[in-house]
Amino acid sequence: MGPLAPNGIISENTNMFLAFFIGIAFGWVLESSGFSSSRKLAGVFYGYDTVVLKVFFTGAITAMLGLLFMGLFGWIDLEVIYVNPTFLTSAIIGGVVMGAGFIMGGFCPGTSFCGAAIGKIDAMVFIGGLFLGVYGFAFTYKWWEKLYMANYLGEPKVSKSLGLSDGLFGFLLIVVALGMFWAAEWAEKRFPREEY
Repeated sequence: MGPLAPNGIISENTNMFLAFFIGIAFGWVLESSGFSSSRKLAGVFYGYDTVVLKVFFTGAITAMLGLLFMGLFGWIDLEVIYVNPTFLTSAIIGGVVMGAGFIMGGFCPGTSFCGAAIGKIDAMVFIGGLFLGVYGFAFTYKWWEKLYMANYLGEPKVSKSLGLSDGLFGFLLIVVALGMFWAAEWAEKRFPREEY
């Protein structure tokens, strides 16, 4: 039963070896989906291109269904899977800062590396800013520590917080995703990008 490395089914070295190739595959999918283009990424915020939304939602739904089915068949113990702890205040502030950076720069951290890998200068500049922000935060952490650790909510799962089974929550999330896909198609027609 998985997870594979924590349960000793595969070694840590094998785990890192597999992660390397999964990372390459992930980068290939990002590039194939157009995620190295800042215009395509920013298009989500302006409504003229919603490929990013569709790809990420499809990835999330696929991963969720994979985990649910592997749990159902006893191949993985869902209770052992790590869930990031939630600090509400810093999550909201971090989301606002990252969202603003996403809108201004046209990249998120992952897609900026994707763009830099194919030689995009704006992506490289974005990565430079990313490292400045990371090091700036690290070296001034004592100033932000109380804010960073505020409103600790533990390691909640949305399904448990709503009092739903994982399966029912998964079904509802698929319905929401289908609704978002429909809304995305509507937005692309309603706000077409003007070509110059």
